Amino acid sequence: MTSSAAAGQPPIFIEVGNGNAARPIAVRARKGAAPGLFWLGGFNSDMQGTKALALDAWAAEQNRACVRFDYSGHGESGGAFSDGTIGRWLEESVAVFEQFCSGPQVVIGSSMGGWIALLLAREIARRPQSRASLAGLVLIAPAPDFTEQLMWNGFSPEIKQEIETKGVWLRPSQYGEPYPITRALIEEGRNHLLLGSAIDVGCPVRILQGAQDPDVPWRHAFALAHRLPSDDVVLTMIQDGDHRLSRPQDIARILAAVAEIN
Repeated sequence: MTSSAAAGQPPIFIEVGNGNAARPIAVRARKGAAPGLFWLGGFNSDMQGTKALALDAWAAEQNRACVRFDYSGHGESGGAFSDGTIGRWLEESVAVFEQFCSGPQVVIGSSMGGWIALLLAREIARRPQSRASLAGLVLIAPAPDFTEQLMWNGFSPEIKQEIETKGVWLRPSQYGEPYPITRALIEEGRNHLLLGSAIDVGCPVRILQGAQDPDVPWRHAFALAHRLPSDDVVLTMIQDGDHRLSRPQDIARILAAVAEIN
């Protein structure tokens, strides 16, 4: 299947959360062999991006299962982006994983999705009754703890004051319209910080990081690798790579990392 055909596949919607917190989550699930692929996108991105579609097309060619979805407030899912927090998006990730995946899965997380992938691995380890398990993680410019380390700690006193008093700051973006950084995002993110201690994910990890990434510095990837068990962790530094890692040569590296995990 071509990427354009994959893009035309209509989503399935599931409801996550209760009462006023319920939101419809858009999911695209391709049936196929294991290990399946499970895509976790980045902050303010969606499942129709270059990397997600390339993974879906590769899965179709290999007859592998592939699940993609949009977090609430992203893409085709319901809910407001400004209501989003790491815990809320993790809840949605776990719900989609549990409902649509079975057997071993390669979880591919991009940027914020890398943080969510690590949290998902910890959550799944707590659920021995789960139908699905982790074969491995492929993390692309992973951004664990980004709300604290890459946002809050780098904000000026003026920006911090605006977030604390108004509850939100509109952050300019080189990718499009400014987007809201809320006090809830920052404060709730502190419940999910990982880099202060060892991170045991219980599976192989492949990290791809661009040395020219302006959003997630390469040192951040090194800090993460240092926190992971050393027995099967490979960090690939792409010297001329940016944050998106969406060029054909980057996509090829990502697919190779996914194919390596069985």
